[in-house]
Amino acid sequence: MARVIDQLWEYIAVALGILVVLGGLVFGLLRGRGGRTKDLPPAPPRDREVLPGVGDDAAPPRDAPKRAVENAPGVDTLPTPTEPELLPQPEPTPTLERPEAPAGRLRRLRARLARSNTALGKGLLALLSRGGLDEQAWEDVEDTLLASDLGVEATTELVDSLRRRVQVEGATDETAVRGWLREELLALVDPAMDRSIASSRAGGRPAVVLVVGVNGTGKTTTVGKLARVLVAEDKDVVLGAADTFRAAAADQLETWGGRVGVPTVRSDREGADPAAVAFDAVKAGAEMEADVVLIDTAGRLHNKVGLMDELGKVKRVIEKQSPIDEVLLVLDATTGQNGMRQAEVFGEAVDVTGIVLTKLDGTAKGGIVVSVQRKLGVPVKLVGLGEGPDDLAPFDPEAFVDALID
Repeated sequence: MARVIDQLWEYIAVALGILVVLGGLVFGLLRGRGGRTKDLPPAPPRDREVLPGVGDDAAPPRDAPKRAVENAPGVDTLPTPTEPELLPQPEPTPTLERPEAPAGRLRRLRARLARSNTALGKGLLALLSRGGLDEQAWEDVEDTLLASDLGVEATTELVDSLRRRVQVEGATDETAVRGWLREELLALVDPAMDRSIASSRAGGRPAVVLVVGVNGTGKTTTVGKLARVLVAEDKDVVLGAADTFRAAAADQLETWGGRVGVPTVRSDREGADPAAVAFDAVKAGAEMEADVVLIDTAGRLHNKVGLMDELGKVKRVIEKQSPIDEVLLVLDATTGQNGMRQAEVFGEAVDVTGIVLTKLDGTAKGGIVVSVQRKLGVPVKLVGLGEGPDDLAPFDPEAFVDALID
């Protein structure tokens, strides 16, 4: 009996051990399947009572603060818009200048010349109107004329004519003397000369004008001003920058042309062959069907034989493509008889057809108009009386003489 009881206790102990082991296994399985509880964050305080809605037990309250879209993981957000990139504004188109008409220039230039105290006009009137003209008085008249660069031949001719009038008429009042002086001076200036400038197409090609002169006479500036004169007459003009030896000469000419919408043909290389540039300018003028091509040449010194030969080369190269219709010689009116020597040498190198006198203001010697015409047998066609862009005008003999003696 005791043995049976001992076996029973053994069975009970074994059974209890099995139950403990099984209980431990069951507890471990439950924990491995997520049986742990989570600590939920406390609900945010509510300003007012909100009734629970569908799903409120498993999700945050509807009135809880929402995360911003850009902070939500896995969400692609658009970049913050930036200021639009401003494209560079195009440069404003330069306004072209409108040159003054030649008629207006003549009136203005005449008024400016009349205000100047010129020896050729006022000095002669004072001498001839004082009466009692003896030999000393006539010598003073001659000195006045010579000082105005009229030249010996023209001075002698004018004095002899005035002396005859005084002897015949016997009058010395200022009105009569003014009339005689005007007639004699006008005859010397010779209004019958053709002072027109070749500026129209001929034979299906543009007119070609070659502008020559020594350094310092304002030759390149004169070309630019002449372009303005022709533009004011509704001419289509092309400029040729064949002065390739003076620094910035082509830039200067291009600036003049750009102000009135005139194209300039030039070389990109300083010291380029001037004849080649002149040739290209004439060719471009023909292709563009221009009315006239103005070619600026180097301000070569008249006593340099090689440079004068080169000017002749420029002329010959141009003539392979087109005849030259006009050769204008630019002279500084203040140079006096030195200008006469320049005119002679240039006349030998090229066939000068017209003279442009610059700086013909109150300080100039107006007699050079007569002497240069007599020396070359060609007319003064243009005169300049100032530094303004429109201070160049066609020469008018009557207006010039009237301005001298008014």
